[in-house]
Amino acid sequence: MDQTLALRELQIERKHFIIELRQNERGRFLKITEESHGRRNTVIIPSTGLDDFEDLLDQVLTEGENID
Repeated sequence: MDQTLALRELQIERKHFIIELRQNERGRFLKITEESHGRRNTVIIPSTGLDDFEDLLDQVLTEGENID
């Protein structure tokens, strides 16, 4: 059974985001859920990949800021 360690919610326009740090018998993971128009999409990132995910997200956002 999963255990929630931390949870935050964010509403952006018509989208509702839920970001959870969870843990189960296999380890910790980040769960990002997007709810919009009655549909739900979820992404799971194992804790072993969170540093790499954060680095890539920073890179993409930095590149996007540099585009005219």
